[in-house]
Amino acid sequence: MHDLASVREATDRLLGSAGKLDNAAVAEASRLPGWTRGHVLAHLARNADALVNVLTGRPMYASAEARDADIERDAHRPLDAQLADLRDSAARLQEAAAAPADWSRTVTLRNGVTDQAARVPFRRLIELELHHVDLGIGYELADLPADFTDREIEFLAQRFSGHPGLPPVTLATADGRRWATGGGDGDPVVVTGTPADLLGWLAGRARDGAGLDTGGAGLPTLPPL
Repeated sequence: MHDLASVREATDRLLGSAGKLDNAAVAEASRLPGWTRGHVLAHLARNADALVNVLTGRPMYASAEARDADIERDAHRPLDAQLADLRDSAARLQEAAAAPADWSRTVTLRNGVTDQAARVPFRRLIELELHHVDLGIGYELADLPADFTDREIEFLAQRFSGHPGLPPVTLATADGRRWATGGGDGDPVVVTGTPADLLGWLAGRARDGAGLDTGGAGLPTLPPL
């Protein structure tokens, strides 16, 4: 499966970047409010194990409280422990995903969200790529693979489609690509920018919409992810 190969590549890329850090840097703030880089790395490791649970028919997390407690428990470890955990948990996920299975089946994710099993590897890819950016160690939205950026824009556009709190929005790039989202009350808005800038806004990494053009209209406020 193509997405599993992309997950392996993204994992290796993240491990390579994180491996250049030291213990002090791991304890420094990430770009996510309230989280250090150690929290981000711990979350990625526990997310891999959580997706193993999903693929094997168990609850993704025992509870929201247990999820948060596990991340906090693991956030303060030294770099070598973080890297080993991330590498080992990624291997467990790859093993679970390689097992014969019905990829068309419906699986249950966090907060009761359901999806097709075949989409789980892409959901893992989202975690790896966006949280790699969140580490703030030189990997930026513009560095994301172009095919991933386009797919994630489409994924988020679908997620916000029809939301009553978001007016009709057309996402546009200079080369003519378009995505429709929103659909609630309010005047239609065309938001134009690079794929990286559009993704940053949709994914909550650039809520001010820096780099985006709305033709003089106000930039809509996106619903929570």
